[in-house]
Amino acid sequence: MSSGAKIAAPRVAEIVGPANAVDGADKLAAYEVDGVRPGAAARPETAEEIAGLVKYAATEKLAVIPIGARTMLGIGMPPARYDLAIDMTRLDRVISYDPGDLTLSVEPGIPLAKLAATLAEHKQFLPLGVPFFDCATVGGTLASGVDSPLRHAYGTAREFVLGMEFVSGDGAVTKSGGRVVKNVSGYDLHKLMLGAIGSLGVITRVNFKTFPRPALARGFFAAFETMEKALELRERIMRSKLSLLTLDLGSPGTGELFSSATAAKVVPEVVTADLPAHGKWTISCGFWGSTDVLARYEGDLQQMAADSGAIRVDTIGEDEIPGQFGRKREFVAIVSALSPGAIVMKLSVRASQLQEAHAKARSIVGAAPVDHVTLTNGAGVIYFAMLPRRTGDATQACRQATGQIMKAITALGGYATIIRCPLELKREINVWGAPREDFPLMQRVKRAFDPHDIFAPGRFVGGL
Repeated sequence: MSSGAKIAAPRVAEIVGPANAVDGADKLAAYEVDGVRPGAAARPETAEEIAGLVKYAATEKLAVIPIGARTMLGIGMPPARYDLAIDMTRLDRVISYDPGDLTLSVEPGIPLAKLAATLAEHKQFLPLGVPFFDCATVGGTLASGVDSPLRHAYGTAREFVLGMEFVSGDGAVTKSGGRVVKNVSGYDLHKLMLGAIGSLGVITRVNFKTFPRPALARGFFAAFETMEKALELRERIMRSKLSLLTLDLGSPGTGELFSSATAAKVVPEVVTADLPAHGKWTISCGFWGSTDVLARYEGDLQQMAADSGAIRVDTIGEDEIPGQFGRKREFVAIVSALSPGAIVMKLSVRASQLQEAHAKARSIVGAAPVDHVTLTNGAGVIYFAMLPRRTGDATQACRQATGQIMKAITALGGYATIIRCPLELKREINVWGAPREDFPLMQRVKRAFDPHDIFAPGRFVGGL
């Protein structure tokens, strides 16, 4: 479907140069969002060119969507309008990097994998281990608000994004925060950009705090017959003094998913075939330190697992960590590759409600012709994936279950959103769920940042 926009192609070409102005149905198909095709696309190289495009769009009332590597464009509702795609991939440079000061400034179109290689030369990294890591860009990752398994140790991007430059809805190049920790002052306006899927502005520069890369690391797995026993270990770990890199709970089916041929295509690094244990609830975690620290952590984890009723424990070394961590990181990508009809929900509840939330969601899916698998991170966020079986009513059963799970989680006082689903489902269910109490404040923020309502209209919460 085309937006039917009336865009002056010569004006776009004038701003970014003829070679970087994209038109023609075939080329523009690559910029579709939920089946809506823009009237034109531009590939700017500087913040000034982006500001020029935004000013033009504001004047002509054109709807704009910033586009990165297109890995997480499925997040959000279909755009109400979509006239101009701003392709950010030419802004892919490291602007400054001071390893001694642990600070970094980059353009938003730089791929995460490319940036990781640069940081690795100085034995540093960013805890942005997110799905589609090999091709995802920094800007797209921050705008989509997706989680990393490393959130358990490092928090979300809000914790290590020091500052940002972005273009607001009136075309102004705006700066927020700082480039180093000691210079960060004032309001953290840039944090509003995180997870806003481009509805408030176009990110043109990001300043990060970097972290030393772990020298030695290990992984630990404990398998259980029941969810209750697995959660008991999780609680013991949370109460302990252990400082883990990752802590995740996988449901039965996670092991089969991660050892599948599909998983091997997404993450080719070698893993032990039956880890996580097939058909069991599994707690998996990662930790790092000196040889002595690793030995103490392993001993403490084994004792806590035994006290919690684990039926099997395993420890993995450096050779298997890339494969096992990579498959946890790519949970959404693996599920998506396995079935085009897959639905992935993000369920956020208090830690004390994890067992009840799991039980309600699994009960709703119940006897429906739907396979389901979950991965719960250390912050207590449940990624609940439903994969319809090859039966006529499976797709409809998935849709019904999705709505019921959203209501059940809301009733618990939590939040449920859909981060991956077929387009058809978005015509029946709002993927963001019902607007929350702070929605009027979100509306005021939208009007302040985007007074002409040109950024991704209709895609964000409540149709913002």
